[in-house]
Amino acid sequence: MAWLLVIVAGLLETGFAVCLKLSHGFTRLWPTVAFCIFALGSFGLLTLALRKLDVGPAYAVWTGIGAAGTAIYGMVFLGDLVSTLKIVSISLVIIGVVGLQLSGSAH
Repeated sequence: MAWLLVIVAGLLETGFAVCLKLSHGFTRLWPTVAFCIFALGSFGLLTLALRKLDVGPAYAVWTGIGAAGTAIYGMVFLGDLVSTLKIVSISLVIIGVVGLQLSGSAH
């Protein structure tokens, strides 16, 4: 259950990163509100998960999901540059996230 919280928190991290971009420096109300909701949810779920998980693997998985998710979202929906190297690099992040999740131990 703790790993599920980390995964959802990582997805919410993608949401807050995208909303941060869309807020244009917190000058747009609804993306700013969404940023706050996603950020609070992400940090809150990560905090709950850290009660049961080691901090290193959990934090790495959380940031990996957020980084890969944000990069993919940017390429698909925001017109970010798509390149072979970027796709390979994102794949390596995802492989690392899976490896870290499998290596994490519950208390």
